[in-house]
Amino acid sequence: MPESVALARPNDLVGRFAAIVGADHVRHDEASLALFSEDVWRRADQTAVLIVAPGSTAELAAVVRAAAEAGLSIAPRGAGMSYTSGYVPADDHTVALDTRRLNRVLAISPEDMTVTVEAGCTWLALNEALKPLGLRTPFWGPMSGIYSTVGAGLSQLNAMFGAGHYGTSSESMIALTVILADGRMLKTGARGPDGETPFYRHYGPDLAGLFCGDSGTLGIKAEITLRLIRTPAFEDSASFSFKTGELMLEALAEMARAGIAAETCGFDPGLTKVRMKRMSMTADVKALGAVIAKEKSLGKGLLAAAKIAIGGRNFIEEDEYPLHITAEGRCKEAVAADLATAREIARRFEGVEIENTIAKVIRAMPFPAPNSILGPEGESWVPVHGHASLSTAPAMFRAIRDYFDSMQAEFDRLGIYNGFLFSSLSTNAITIEPVFFWPEGYRPIHETMVEPAHLARLKQLGPHPEATALVTAAREQVKAICQRFGAAHFQIGRAYPYRESRDAAFRKVLDAVKQVVDPQGRFNPGGLGFPQ
Repeated sequence: MPESVALARPNDLVGRFAAIVGADHVRHDEASLALFSEDVWRRADQTAVLIVAPGSTAELAAVVRAAAEAGLSIAPRGAGMSYTSGYVPADDHTVALDTRRLNRVLAISPEDMTVTVEAGCTWLALNEALKPLGLRTPFWGPMSGIYSTVGAGLSQLNAMFGAGHYGTSSESMIALTVILADGRMLKTGARGPDGETPFYRHYGPDLAGLFCGDSGTLGIKAEITLRLIRTPAFEDSASFSFKTGELMLEALAEMARAGIAAETCGFDPGLTKVRMKRMSMTADVKALGAVIAKEKSLGKGLLAAAKIAIGGRNFIEEDEYPLHITAEGRCKEAVAADLATAREIARRFEGVEIENTIAKVIRAMPFPAPNSILGPEGESWVPVHGHASLSTAPAMFRAIRDYFDSMQAEFDRLGIYNGFLFSSLSTNAITIEPVFFWPEGYRPIHETMVEPAHLARLKQLGPHPEATALVTAAREQVKAICQRFGAAHFQIGRAYPYRESRDAAFRKVLDAVKQVVDPQGRFNPGGLGFPQ
């Protein structure tokens, strides 16, 4: 441990950081430190010494500089929705950096079709600011966008809305302002005559890309500029049911090649059962109201809601694989043509069209409260995932499914059950995301996110170390299968092999970058496979 750390006791550090951000924005109470030292998956072995919340780029730079001078590690945290130990402390001298005060939309330029936000701005807030202007970003957020921040989205990468056409969040990014480990500010992109109006990403080597998917190990994002598009005037959706996961994935791959869906979302029978079990009458009413509000006229809204209500919950066969897609465009004829293509592709792979209830609700309520981070009875939940090529996705799914089948007796004994989520990324990849539920009780991090009324209906199941150990082992097996198929990963954190999986030349360049931007290894030690 550096000598400066030994000398800088918590009380001394409080004053040092309070002088930068104000006393109200430095926390060191036991409950807050514990909360910031766990993520959705696990508690860290170490506890943060302080939580500091800067309120501007200048304050952020000063906080990072002060932490460097004190020899502290920094764990940047957005909404806290990591499940890969992406921000938890790796040592006992870590400052947790709470970015949620950096939440402003700084500039919207319809003329240049750009928007600049602070890193702690949520996807929901960004979309609400753009909506009155008839604008949006091409990729416009994950389903957790009510809390998830744009900065964390770039650090971890994410998918969902708009991803079928435009890929992940980083592919809609133009420029970054990043704070390096010594407090220096790095700006990327072509930035206009005053140097402060970024409008285009590519000007020589793409340094901005270095900080995308870096899990906060190379720099702390302060400001992000994203490109804009005019919000498509028309959208519609369709849903299909397939007899097997392989058939569904083959159809999804062909739809991705055709470029017809703005986003796609598929489930296996296990996850469909969980979704149906979790939904309540209150949720049904909220969903129908959201669908009515989404339509351009009351009549259309009522008709859409009536179709959903009449369809009920039993529109998917119990053992089939539903796929939900949304198409969007400048004219309704183009959207209709895309859906016609989707129907033809589905038929080719034995798909049957079903009520588009879920697809409609997903678009009408894009950023719901994250109640799904717990199971329907209060069980713990954790995903694991891999992005496969279009051609290898069916085989990778089958390998994972075969492993789960081989473990079914043990899963049943310990009350573990699972499901799959599927989606596509532009015309190149399919995400396969198994999720686990097991009978372990919720923790403080869940209490900060799940709606109180929903949480009150759930059981507090308490610890179940044997089930947790088996889920841990099963996740590792899924990662090994993904590695066998050469899959990629988002939200790498400390969970997926990255640095060690790269060739020697790549590692040398990566390590050289780390040496320049963070020579003491202060940013998120252990992230991306860097030394901890």
